[in-house]
Amino acid sequence: MAGGIYLIQDDDRLVEMMEQPYDSEDQLQDLLVTYPNLIAGDQIDRATARRWLLISREAAPSDEETAVQWSLDHLFLDQNAVPTLVDVRRTPNAELRQKVLGQSIDYAANALVYWPVDSIIALFEANCRDRGRDPEQIFEEFLGADANEDRFWQKVKTNLQAGKVRLVFVADEISAEMRRVVEFLNEQMDPLEVLALEIKQYVSEDGLKTLVPRVIGQTAEAQQKKSSATRERRRWDESSFFAEIKARRGADEAQMAKAIYLWAKSQEPEVQIHWGTGDAYGGFTAQLPQRGRKPYQLFTVDIAARMEISADNYGSQPPFNAEQNWLELRSKLSSIGLSLPIEPGERRSPSLALFTLQDESALKQVIQTFDWVIEQIKTL
Repeated sequence: MAGGIYLIQDDDRLVEMMEQPYDSEDQLQDLLVTYPNLIAGDQIDRATARRWLLISREAAPSDEETAVQWSLDHLFLDQNAVPTLVDVRRTPNAELRQKVLGQSIDYAANALVYWPVDSIIALFEANCRDRGRDPEQIFEEFLGADANEDRFWQKVKTNLQAGKVRLVFVADEISAEMRRVVEFLNEQMDPLEVLALEIKQYVSEDGLKTLVPRVIGQTAEAQQKKSSATRERRRWDESSFFAEIKARRGADEAQMAKAIYLWAKSQEPEVQIHWGTGDAYGGFTAQLPQRGRKPYQLFTVDIAARMEISADNYGSQPPFNAEQNWLELRSKLSSIGLSLPIEPGERRSPSLALFTLQDESALKQVIQTFDWVIEQIKTL
């Protein structure tokens, strides 16, 4: 056995956990089905942790006439509808490593042929039936009650057509040779993402067990290429934003963001909502168009559950560029926790954490304040 890790118990007892190999590949495969978070979505994307929807275990090509006579261990989708092909091997040797790499790349290259979207949906529903679960309930748990399922599956199709697929090779130990191959492929192949995942198992004498996943293949060069490309392509919308903010910040803060969003929607067409772009950061901005002038940016609500305003945007336009009106605006916004500078036009972006609005009266006061702001602007 290799060296271990150590746990400190509540009684200050130090428990040594020693590395132990898995009994079989099936054991590691079962763990991934039961605990998909072992695929370490927070390491794959540190800004926006990947979450996993299991489509099928032992997913095989749908074309009966294909010459490919093998099946993939697991097929997952992440919350951006990126198909994630997972192959599990216990410490593959050189010959097996070459075979696995070749087969998986072949499968990824022909994924649209092997898995048309209708086939993926059928695999997902069959897997749900086998587990005694309702597909709609699982989908809702994955993306939230307001998610548009048809739009999600359409995005799966779009990703397949674009070759935007992720390969993940899982083993209890990733060799140096395998690491070099994965890093090389991940740097050179775009939009395909190629990663290895090492999941070591540690046990103690009294039966405690710890699993430690580690993602391999994300060199600085590969991360820069793929994160830049992702930011260029991704645009947030209502479904993706509220699913993500709930996952990151919890249901309460997501609910507060949703209440503010619904208020802004209720003000249409006077108020327009614009969605931001970017993989790590994003959100929506509520704007009040102005004829012959730049629009008033009322506020932005971002993925970090903050409401933010631009002091410069307010202070550089009428009516708030007038001293008396600015002071009144400053007083109103200060009462809800948004602190404007003394002088209008100063470049500052005050923000308000949404968790401070847990009291219903606080949230109501924020909405009433922006009702007042809109009325003041409309008097022009």
